Amino acid sequence: MDFEESFMNAQDLDNLVQVEQAQEMKETTTTTTPPPVTNKRGRKPGKKSSDKVDIKAKLERSRQSARECRARKKLRYQYLEELVTDREKAVISLRQELDKYRKWCVEVDEGRIPEGLPGLLDELGAVKQEFGGGVLIM
Repeated sequence: MDFEESFMNAQDLDNLVQVEQAQEMKETTTTTTPPPVTNKRGRKPGKKSSDKVDIKAKLERSRQSARECRARKKLRYQYLEELVTDREKAVISLRQELDKYRKWCVEVDEGRIPEGLPGLLDELGAVKQEFGGGVLIM
């Protein structure tokens, strides 16, 4: 029996070695790292020389776009400043005209005929006649 026991032990040992090797194979195949998850953001590995050209072109386009934006902004501000200046001039002119009419009202209240009033009335009369004698409401 010694021989059979030793033979069985040798077979068992071979089986045990085979089982251990199979387990090691499973462990090595299951413990391999999964494929890396690729993110769509960020820099891509492996691109070097073409990236530098692309980055330089992108920076130049960005600079050009910024220059154009500043030029548009400058023109817009110039336009708005001209608009404000024109409106301020119109306001000044209307205030002067209002002051003139206020002075005329004071003079009429005092019983005097102000300078320029007869000319204005003549103009209004001419306008009245142009409308065929209709009433002109101001």
